[in-house]
Amino acid sequence: MATIKVAVIGVGNCASSLIQGKYHYAGSNTAAGLIHEDIGGYKVGDLEFVAAFDVDSRKVGLDLGEAIFAKPNCTKVFHADVPKTGTIVKMGAKLDGVAPHMLTAANDRGFEINDTRDAEKAEIIAELKRSGAEILVNFLPVGSQEATEFYMECALEAGLGVVNCMPVFIASRPEWEKKFADANLPIVGDDVKAQVGATIVHRVLSNLFGQRGVTIDHTYQLNTGGNTDFMNMLDRNRLASKKESKTEAVQAVIAERLADENIHVGPSDYIPWLGDNKLCFLRLEGDLFGGVPMNLELRLSVEDSPNSAAVVVDAIRCVKLGLDRGIGGALEGPSAFFCKHPPQQVTDDVAAAMTNEFIHADARLAAE
Repeated sequence: MATIKVAVIGVGNCASSLIQGKYHYAGSNTAAGLIHEDIGGYKVGDLEFVAAFDVDSRKVGLDLGEAIFAKPNCTKVFHADVPKTGTIVKMGAKLDGVAPHMLTAANDRGFEINDTRDAEKAEIIAELKRSGAEILVNFLPVGSQEATEFYMECALEAGLGVVNCMPVFIASRPEWEKKFADANLPIVGDDVKAQVGATIVHRVLSNLFGQRGVTIDHTYQLNTGGNTDFMNMLDRNRLASKKESKTEAVQAVIAERLADENIHVGPSDYIPWLGDNKLCFLRLEGDLFGGVPMNLELRLSVEDSPNSAAVVVDAIRCVKLGLDRGIGGALEGPSAFFCKHPPQQVTDDVAAAMTNEFIHADARLAAE
């Protein structure tokens, strides 16, 4: 198979895990840790990272294979032997992508902004075209509304499909989704749902309660972590879309929608020493047979960025299938399976079935 040429916006922890994963699985005979080893003939090792943009002075100008290990990245290094890729990280556009408090953090935890001027749209589009990129992966910080829309415009003008990992609503907003449909470019979004993360576990348990006839009265999901994502979210003004995305992902599978005061889902605090480890605390309270009360509490500990990368490698390959098949607009099955805020919310078993049907559509058609 040909390679899948990928451009990355934001060379943070998630990008680090994604790129490490390409080399880890390319040089291994194992598929352990993958949701799908093969998607339409494409394997993880077929990803080729041909363009990257960031605004941190410790990354801009470096080869991508070096930049993924630069501060403030702190995710687990599970494949240290990432070679030089030949892709140099270019200066991007800051816009609203950098919260002010991220510039004053101590101990290499925040951002150090490159002092060169921001790249203009025409320059980014030219670089995307020059690189031969087919798919743009958005890893911008939470709250980057203006910046995300800026890069989406760049993707549309350069003719790229998109994986929108962030909770800025693009695939799930009709006016934006239509732009991708009209351009015949596929998009998977919005806000990536981790492999086994807080949201997917919360959804599965909420769905289980409904299937077993337990009425949910109250529920919360509290998340803490020590990476730049959690530091960025200390600015509560950047959290509106994130909280909406996570809350709606849970509400969508509860049999009877909860009043706002009875559900709390969202980032809770930044604990620096946790690094890229994320701790999630879940509680569900409900009523069993006869109205007898019960509750369930769960503590989940995961390395945040590899948890994301496991899903992104599949989303990229599904977008590539969309490009190969000439499909434009939001890919409904993959968006529902891989993301918290897709255009169409369905239960995760239905989303998995829709995604597998999408992946195997060519084989099914050939057999008919």
